[in-house]
Amino acid sequence: MRQSINKISAVLMAFIVMLSTLSFAVDMHYCGDSLVDTSILNNAQSCGMEAPDSETSDCEIMKPNCCTDTQFVFEGQDDLQLSYEDIDFDNQIFIASYILTYINLFEGLEDQIVPFKYYSPPRVVKDIQELDQVYLI
Repeated sequence: MRQSINKISAVLMAFIVMLSTLSFAVDMHYCGDSLVDTSILNNAQSCGMEAPDSETSDCEIMKPNCCTDTQFVFEGQDDLQLSYEDIDFDNQIFIASYILTYINLFEGLEDQIVPFKYYSPPRVVKDIQELDQVYLI
């Protein structure tokens, strides 16, 4: 039970850190006062009511553009990026020794010595279960 609570809390904390460092932008296109399109990954599509960019003659009257594009940018935290130079010398030594100890922790597990590998089990002279009249069901 305790292990499952620890695993769930570790996953939740990882998601909180990931979401707090996430940055994104929302593009919105308004035509007049009404929202026409929103987009998170790309630019918002226009409604086709923009003023033309082409050369205008003297007799045309230019109307002001009724469309507006707005962008909402959400910047995530940037404080979690620590460099190795920001850590003082004592902590650098501790981190290096911890990593070295952890790497060397699993060395030699293949060469374990089994003390009873070459010995055979003792001979059974009498069947103890039969003598005590205990039978496994």
